[in-house]
Amino acid sequence: MSTVTSADGTTIAFDAYGSGRPLILIDGATAHRAVNPLNAEIGKLLSDDFRTTVYDRRGRGESTDTTPYAIEREIEDLAALIEDAGQPAILVGESSGSLLALDAAAAGLPIAGLVLFEPPVIVDDSRPPLPADYVEQLDRFVAEGRRDKAAELFMTAAVGMPAEAVAGMKQTPYWAPTEEVAHTISYDGRIMGTTMSGNPLPADRWAAVKVPVLVLHGDKTWPVLAAGAAAVAAHLPTATLKSIAGENHSAEPTTFAPVLRDFAADLT
Repeated sequence: MSTVTSADGTTIAFDAYGSGRPLILIDGATAHRAVNPLNAEIGKLLSDDFRTTVYDRRGRGESTDTTPYAIEREIEDLAALIEDAGQPAILVGESSGSLLALDAAAAGLPIAGLVLFEPPVIVDDSRPPLPADYVEQLDRFVAEGRRDKAAELFMTAAVGMPAEAVAGMKQTPYWAPTEEVAHTISYDGRIMGTTMSGNPLPADRWAAVKVPVLVLHGDKTWPVLAAGAAAVAAHLPTATLKSIAGENHSAEPTTFAPVLRDFAADLT
């Protein structure tokens, strides 16, 4: 494990695989290195041509946290990682991590290209939108010491799982790590903003993104996520949309890594 220090003093823990072109993988909500081994596998598969950074977002795993939270702090975390890895870097965002990648590019970080895997976007009435007070509810549960309720809200309102399925999940080994990082779910809620409101994407939020963007979804994923990926691709002038055969909201490294390699090759 290695670390960088972000602008506000937060320690960001990461592993780096290989050497070469810098590529940084950004997890979605609740995920980090200890619970998501797939990113490490991607890094190993790409190690011949890339220096792949797999990191714990602030407040998760072996990274520290500093309050108050702001999206700008996570962009500064990425700036520190890019400085360490070399620049310009390719950012690969997964789920809500893809929106953070877009925000980092819009902020002007030295980025060569973006890969966005299944961004959490709802621009129609295909499923219920997030509650307007979603972030406020999460913050309240955490302040009250009820991280289990924050995790439940995320699973039902954001992920869309039935309450009975969440009750079953609480009996599995997966639940304790989710509850442990439940205080960071509101971070991703802030990053998502209105993207899951059922309304059109904000016209100006990513207007400054000029680098090539590849938007991906699995062809076996939930239809709402495929529609969301298509909406993001249509929204960004430099974006291309692609489906990955046989995959859902969690693509296998042996399938995902070649897609990243091909995208990087097209940047040269």
